Amino acid sequence: MDKPFAITLGPGTSLANKTGTWRTERPEYVNLLPPCNNACPAGENVRQWLYDAEEGRYEDAWRALVADNPFPAIMGRVCYRPCETACNRGQLDETVGINSVERFLGDEAIRRKWTVTVDVESSGKRVLVVGAGPSGLSAAYHLTLLGHDVTVRDAGSAPGGMMRYGIPAYRLPRDVLDAEVTRVADLGVTMEMSHPVTDVLGALREFDAVFLAVGAHIAKRVDIPAGDGARILDATTLLRSMTGEERPMLGRRVAVYGGGNTAMDAARTARRLGATDAVVVYRRTRDRMPAHDIEVEEALEEGVTMRWLSTVHHVDTGRITIEKMRLDDAGKPRPTGEFEDLGADSLVLAIGQNADLSLLAGLPGIEEQDGVVKVGPDFMTGHPGIFAGGDMVPAERTVTVAVGHGKKAARAIDAWLRGSVHEEPLTAPLATYDGLNTWYYSDAPATVRPALESARRTSTFDEVVGGLDESTALFEARRCLSCGNCFNCDNCYGICPDNAIRKVGDHYEIDYDYCKGCGLCVAECPSGAITMLPERT
Repeated sequence: MDKPFAITLGPGTSLANKTGTWRTERPEYVNLLPPCNNACPAGENVRQWLYDAEEGRYEDAWRALVADNPFPAIMGRVCYRPCETACNRGQLDETVGINSVERFLGDEAIRRKWTVTVDVESSGKRVLVVGAGPSGLSAAYHLTLLGHDVTVRDAGSAPGGMMRYGIPAYRLPRDVLDAEVTRVADLGVTMEMSHPVTDVLGALREFDAVFLAVGAHIAKRVDIPAGDGARILDATTLLRSMTGEERPMLGRRVAVYGGGNTAMDAARTARRLGATDAVVVYRRTRDRMPAHDIEVEEALEEGVTMRWLSTVHHVDTGRITIEKMRLDDAGKPRPTGEFEDLGADSLVLAIGQNADLSLLAGLPGIEEQDGVVKVGPDFMTGHPGIFAGGDMVPAERTVTVAVGHGKKAARAIDAWLRGSVHEEPLTAPLATYDGLNTWYYSDAPATVRPALESARRTSTFDEVVGGLDESTALFEARRCLSCGNCFNCDNCYGICPDNAIRKVGDHYEIDYDYCKGCGLCVAECPSGAITMLPERT
C-alpha cells in the first residue's frame, strides 16, 4: 500500500497529511526481559534460542544456547527447570517445555557433531581451574573462548565432578556426559586428572589466576547409636561407588535417612541394586522436603516408600528404630517419644554434603563461614587472583547454578586479567503475563516426554526419561509466547490504518510523521512488544 496522498508544491516543500502533531502518546517497540531468561541460573537467552528453534534453525538455536551454557544435553536432563516455573504460559494453559527443547538441541548437536571454535586471539594469560565439575568446566569453557590458556586439575580419575559421581546413570547417561565434556576439552583446555591441588599459592605463581570449584564430595555425618553388626554408609559413597565395576551390597531392605534429591537418588539406586523395600525416612512432611517434586514423584513411581515425620533413633543388625516426630508452631520437628522398628539390612545417610576446603588452609585473606567461602560479586575471594564458585560458595547446589557461576566467574577473571572490571549489562523490565494479548493463542497442552515403564526401571540403569523427536520439539518451541519481544508476526504492519509501520530487514520501524498514536498496533501485538509512551516534546 502507498503512503497517504501528498501534494508537492515545489522544491523542498510538501503538504502531506502528516499526523505527528496530533499525538499525545506514541507507540514504541520494546525488548522486555522474558521471565524464563530472568529465572535461568545459567543466564541463558532462552527466548532467543526458542525463537530460532521454532523456525527450524536448530544449529542457530544450539549456538545461541551454548553461548551461555556448554552443556545443553546434560542440562536438558538434570536441570530443575526454574525457567518453566517462571514461564508466563503457565497462566494460560501449561508452561512451555523449555527443558525438553534444550535437551533435543543438545542431543542434536551430539548426533550431528556440531563443534565450537575459539575465534579470538590468545591473551597470553594462563588460568588454573581446580575442579572438573560443572562450575569448573563451565569456567574453563568460557575462559578459553575469551582467549586464555586454561588448565583443569582434578583429584578424580575422569572429568565431570558430581555430574559423574553424584548423578545416577538413569538420569544422566555417561555417553552424554562424556560427549559434552569432550567438546570442552577439544577447545584446547588441558585436563589433568588424578591431580589434586594442595598448594594454591604455588599454583598462583605458575598461573595468572586460579578458579576454585571443588564440589561437595564429603558427606555430612550424624551420630546415631548403632549395634556392632549395623551396616551404615553415606549416599555420596554409595553413588560414587556406582562408577566402579563392583556394585555395593545393600541387602533386600534399605532405609535412606534424609529428604533431599540425593536421598531420592540413593533410594532409587537401592531399588535398582535389588532392594525389594526402599524407604526414605524424613523428619518433616513432604511439603517441607528439599527434594524437588519431580524427584519425589519418580521415586514413588518406582516403589520407594516414605516415612514422614520420622527420625532414626537406633540402628542394629537387620533393623532400625525410628521415632515419630511432630511439627511445632514454627514448623520445627519435635520428638514424640513414640518408637517403631523397621526391617532394614542397611541404612544410607543422605543428610547433606560439604566441600573439601582443606586446600585453603593458610591462604591469607580468604574467609570461610559455615563450610563455604566468601566471595564478592565478581567471585573473587579475599586473595587477589583467587576466585571461587560452585558448591564452595553460598548458593543453591545444582548443576545449573554451578554452570552459571562458571560463566560469571570467567567473565570477571577475564576483566581482571585485562586490568578492568566486568559489568553486567542493565536488564530490561520484566515481561509480565498481563502485558500479553493472549487471545491470539489457542490452547496447546505441553508435550509429555516419554518414559520407561515403572516395572522396567528398577531392573536396569537405562535412562528413565526420554527426549522429544523433531516434530514434538518443534511443536513445543512454537508454544513460546515470545514475552515482551517481537517475533515478526506482521500484526502491527497489517493493522496500522495509516501505513506508519515499515518492515526494515528483520524488524519494524514506525514512521512518526504518519502515526496518529491510535494504539491499534499495541492492542494487536500478541507478545506485548509495543507500548504507548507520552509524546516527546
